[in-house]
Amino acid sequence: MEPNILSKLAVSVVPLLIAIVFHEVSHGFVANRLGDPTAKFTGRLTLNPLAHIDPMGTVILPLMLLALDLPVFGYAKPVPINPMNFKNPRKGMAISAAAGPVTNILLAIFSILFFKIIFMSSAVVLPGAINAPILQPLTLMMIYSIRINVFLAALNLIPIPPLDGGRVFVGILPHKQAVSYSKIEPYGIFIVYGLLFTGIAGYFVFPLEKLILSLVQLF
Repeated sequence: MEPNILSKLAVSVVPLLIAIVFHEVSHGFVANRLGDPTAKFTGRLTLNPLAHIDPMGTVILPLMLLALDLPVFGYAKPVPINPMNFKNPRKGMAISAAAGPVTNILLAIFSILFFKIIFMSSAVVLPGAINAPILQPLTLMMIYSIRINVFLAALNLIPIPPLDGGRVFVGILPHKQAVSYSKIEPYGIFIVYGLLFTGIAGYFVFPLEKLILSLVQLF
């Protein structure tokens, strides 16, 4: 690998792992609180990345994006959820699905706050230390964390199942329309890939990404 790619990998791998692991664990955690212990029983309520790594989504895809100098994102193995364990399956599934993007937004806010603490503390205690060998990579990690989490939140809110936005959309539709719309889920991932490769998804993702970023920057 080129030095530039290695340096990007060094400061982006930890934020990416945190973003996708917390995203998936939040689905299982909320589902468990709502009455579905499937994720708990399958060992997915853990922050150990090894339990969530998907070879393509967690390793190969991010490396390809880094090599192509494109925005870095990825995905983990989906946390198993059985909606039949919820008192209200559609509502429970929608809330569990929403937990992922909400978690990414909260992580972006935390990263901004942490970045400000690092920057202000170093400026007061050790002027010029923001460029020090330790603080500079840490600062870059927070910047990558903000970008990755905001992008993941926006991407997952595309209203096509099996993405989180699609499941939330199914949860708020009237029953008849929800049943009809949910039938596209087996083909949903191919639709999403088609939208991504043609660039059509950008018309939804980029404005939403900009909106989320403007909201988290309030902090």
